[in-house]
Amino acid sequence: MTNFEHPPRILFLYGSLRERSYSRLLAEEAARIIQEFGAEVKFFDPRELPIYGSVPDTHPKVQELRELSQWSEGQVWSSPEMHGQVTGIMKNQIDWIPLSIGAVRPTQGRTLAVMQVSGGSQSFNAVNTLRLLGRWMRMFTIPNQSSVAKAYQEFNEDGTMKDSPYRDRVIDVMEELYKFTLLLRDKVDYLTDRYSERKEKAASETIKVADNALELNAARGK
Repeated sequence: MTNFEHPPRILFLYGSLRERSYSRLLAEEAARIIQEFGAEVKFFDPRELPIYGSVPDTHPKVQELRELSQWSEGQVWSSPEMHGQVTGIMKNQIDWIPLSIGAVRPTQGRTLAVMQVSGGSQSFNAVNTLRLLGRWMRMFTIPNQSSVAKAYQEFNEDGTMKDSPYRDRVIDVMEELYKFTLLLRDKVDYLTDRYSERKEKAASETIKVADNALELNAARGK
């Protein structure tokens, strides 16, 4: 049975620092839509996030990003396409989220929706890269996606998105993300349980037991 005890928790990341950032506007439009479905949303502001590796991971912005990722049950990544790829701003955020922090995995088992904006004709280079990154981060990337061409034409002055087939697709994507997040969030432990990791854990526990036995025998011999 699907768990409705609390709203799905969705984190939004966007890949531009421009004052009128269309990847941010697209994310904000998507956030309003998925909130209407019943989700709880949070945004990470990438300003002041240092370049990956330039500071210790105790930096406040790094900690903020990682805590938001752990809080989330699903994520939305929205990037401009720059030179046929995601922006450095987008990649930098993903680079700062590790596969594991001790026993905690900040992205494994989360759902993911990917979106992009383009200044010219429609393209899918950025969303394709985001899918690769999502797979590497062990996330469940939903089938649907959004790619908005000539994004400067698709938003009103107040930042809301104009009624168009592009907006219809964003609604489709958010509806799908909402449903997948509800369906999967209670089954994450089962779905992400891997034979290789169980084998590694068992071997580690065997070594630990052997070490404890050696210590005990050594103590008895004194």
